Amino acid sequence: MSRPSVFGSPLFLGFDHLEQMLDRVAKNADGYPPYNIEQTAESRLRITLAVAGFAMDDLQITQEDNQLVIRGRQKDDSDGRVFLHRGIAARQFQRAFVLAEGIEVEGAWLDNGLLHVDLRRPQPEVRVKTIPIVGMAGGPGAGDAGGPVNTKVNGAARPVVEGRASRG
Repeated sequence: MSRPSVFGSPLFLGFDHLEQMLDRVAKNADGYPPYNIEQTAESRLRITLAVAGFAMDDLQITQEDNQLVIRGRQKDDSDGRVFLHRGIAARQFQRAFVLAEGIEVEGAWLDNGLLHVDLRRPQPEVRVKTIPIVGMAGGPGAGDAGGPVNTKVNGAARPVVEGRASRG
């Protein structure tokens, strides 16, 4: 049985990719490892994950299309050790973040058990396009050819019939 789609309406065409991204985010709802997302400047973000006990060699960061994926896998170093209590998590994780189009990963570093990933959102270029308006002789918009022409009288548009504004 399939779940009802958020974008199931026939009015939402071409939003399949957005629904797939929402599905990926929902699957990534596990709370481990905890993380922060902060804005460090107007166009810069930083993701910080708490990865205590992980070395740099245990961590992997990849960008797959518009998704930033951070994976961690610790090596089992319990050979010959006897634990009376083992409360420090030594499990693997995968945390994925969906990136908006154009977001760039600038770099990452590990500091005191915190993995920092810096992101940059480039400022979009302002594009202005002027659309020319072309008059057609004898066609609509020509003014004196065919059909009534509207004129404004006291701020209201009234059709002109045979050269006079109608009273209406």
